[in-house]
Amino acid sequence: MSTTQTSKIEIRKATSSKISAVDFENLSFGAVFTDHLFECDFKNGEWQNPVIKPYAPILMDPSSKVFHYGQAIFEGMKAYKDENNDVWLFRPDENYKRFNNSAVRMAMPEVPEAIFMDGLNELLKIDQEWIQRGNGASMYIRPFMIATGPGVIANPSDEYKFMILLSPAKSYYGGEVKVIIAEHYSRAANGGIGAAKAAGNYAAQFYPTNLANKDGFQQVIWTDDATHTKLEEAGTMNVFFRINDTLMTAPTSERILDGITRKSLIAMAEKEGLNVEVRPVLVSELVEAAKNGSLKEIFGAGTAAVISVIKGFSYQDVYYEMTPIENSYASLLKEKLTSLQNKLSEDTFGWTVKVQ
Repeated sequence: MSTTQTSKIEIRKATSSKISAVDFENLSFGAVFTDHLFECDFKNGEWQNPVIKPYAPILMDPSSKVFHYGQAIFEGMKAYKDENNDVWLFRPDENYKRFNNSAVRMAMPEVPEAIFMDGLNELLKIDQEWIQRGNGASMYIRPFMIATGPGVIANPSDEYKFMILLSPAKSYYGGEVKVIIAEHYSRAANGGIGAAKAAGNYAAQFYPTNLANKDGFQQVIWTDDATHTKLEEAGTMNVFFRINDTLMTAPTSERILDGITRKSLIAMAEKEGLNVEVRPVLVSELVEAAKNGSLKEIFGAGTAAVISVIKGFSYQDVYYEMTPIENSYASLLKEKLTSLQNKLSEDTFGWTVKVQ
């Protein structure tokens, strides 16, 4: 293992690569990781020296606060390789900003931009051979931070570990899904941590999602915790509804994540001249639109899937099947966004950032 120093980042390179054993045509999302990871610890009130090192398990004290009080946050982002083998990030500034917003909400230290961005860039350069070209191919990036301070007293940790993992990816959530609208369980509540990418938010979804799976549905459309009358998110994604020719999505709030794919799709839809409404969308108006035929599309939006088409939904034990349509907004917007991300079309928004 060789060791070098770059921009204050210690780099310990793996002696050999795992890449030859990877079948890039048959990847399971988030199951394969590259040769290296980025790591930086927070101790004694300050961030320590960052390091890029071979991917391997980490050793932790069993009393580390992440295990007992759930101080854990993460981000999801992607890098793409263009036809010239240049590597590009998509709106990394938004991920960085949201990561630190999550940190503040979870009483964790903010990560300096130099550590986050320089570490990410160096890691991508070292493992750039793992990034494949082509539509649907990308490098999924998982920055995360956990509380590593020992002790089971219920207070914030004084030690943390920030890491970045890389996982090569193909298309995720491929195909259409059926969903059930939540009538009892909630993803998040007013005053809670729904707007943060906190690990516990996702763990809390597993049980009601398992119940939906047993009934033949792939995901849950979450509703507001107080009345269960407002449509908020779909599974782990933001959700859009098209009624007649109007595209609707709920506004961000304490309960709803400020999705980067979501805000990008809104901007692209508006540029395409589509009528977009960002407002509370009621369960009752969705059901009525399904009954009278004005409901044209429902789709989820997120980093992993980009867009996931919903083929039907269930509410109060009644299932409403969507009629497939040509020239859907979902297909239009997905093509526009993925072309921009893969540098196959001009980035007029200035969202893509070259790794160099």
